[in-house]
Amino acid sequence: MASDTIQYFASPSGPAVSETLLAWAREAPRSAVLALIAEDDKAEIPALQQSCNAARLPLMGAMFPELLDGEGFKRHGVLLLRLERKPEYRIVEGLSASPTEDGRPIEEIAEVAASLEGNHGKGTLLMIFDAMVPTIESWLAAVYRRIGRKVNYLGVNAGSETFQPVPCLFDNQRTAGDAVLVAALPHLPGGVLEHGYRPPGRMITATATEGNRIISIDWRPALEVYAELARQEYQIEITRDNFYENGVHFPFGIVRASGEVVVRIPVAIDDDNALFCIGEVPENAILTLLRAGSVDPRLTVDRLVQDLGEIGSPSMLTFYCAGRRMHDPRGAAEELKLLARKLPVPLAGALSLGEIGSSMRDGYPLFHNATLVCAEWSE
Repeated sequence: MASDTIQYFASPSGPAVSETLLAWAREAPRSAVLALIAEDDKAEIPALQQSCNAARLPLMGAMFPELLDGEGFKRHGVLLLRLERKPEYRIVEGLSASPTEDGRPIEEIAEVAASLEGNHGKGTLLMIFDAMVPTIESWLAAVYRRIGRKVNYLGVNAGSETFQPVPCLFDNQRTAGDAVLVAALPHLPGGVLEHGYRPPGRMITATATEGNRIISIDWRPALEVYAELARQEYQIEITRDNFYENGVHFPFGIVRASGEVVVRIPVAIDDDNALFCIGEVPENAILTLLRAGSVDPRLTVDRLVQDLGEIGSPSMLTFYCAGRRMHDPRGAAEELKLLARKLPVPLAGALSLGEIGSSMRDGYPLFHNATLVCAEWSE
């Protein structure tokens, strides 16, 4: 249990949930609820909606592979976070198409962000995407061009760890996929993230891409080059048969002009030997092949804590990448415990399928894989 306004329940439909929601409604009649529900309990979303409706509390929620409470991951249950005052929020659907500057989804997101204008401090635009949206990086860029630094940014991907389409976002009445849940949270300072990867010396070029699909690298089939690099750099033989179990251990790094590395985990191969990643890869992007085992969790946690700076809130909203944990489940548990011990407040959040934030406060929001992302929760 992180605080009185953040509660974890092993069952989303138990009487304790209904009693807590009714108590919250009495204590703060203008409040709302952010709910993070575990994938194994997705069938309980209607019961949770019914409980919020009975308490007359506005609900915004998302489904994640697992939840995070304190120092551990939870395969079942729901994490309820109370917001003292209902924020402007909505589920924006229809994101499978490429974004346009004057398109309806951008207009809706901008309307939510506009509610933060005049706020003391910038506030944060929380964005929870369906992980199956193939062009999240493009949507982020379009949002930033429209809104810029008027707000802080924090976001993650929700959905199933199987990467199958599942309606994973919900409010009081509906569930939705191919969408983003957007909320304007005036008291949050934005998200800070860290992954700890540093690129090796050899660079390659994504010579043909399509959204999150890498078709060719250095003008050759992407899988052929990926397997060759893994053999030369790390003495690992990668084939179509063992690709899925190895991709999480050897992700790509997109090397930006600033020197920052953005991680992309490959998760599937098509019949043309093209690679599908979690997140877009721009055409002609400079890539490198990373090795997850080279990351020092102590250094990663130290950098994240340093980036967060002075903590002035009672809880820390925390998301941990599912791919990062898949690489080393035992190491992930230890890394999470280390983070919990380094911070002066408890952790609450979920296992995510992609993360949105910056390595510094007030930075440009990027879509990442394999990161830890934290934001002070002070609602």
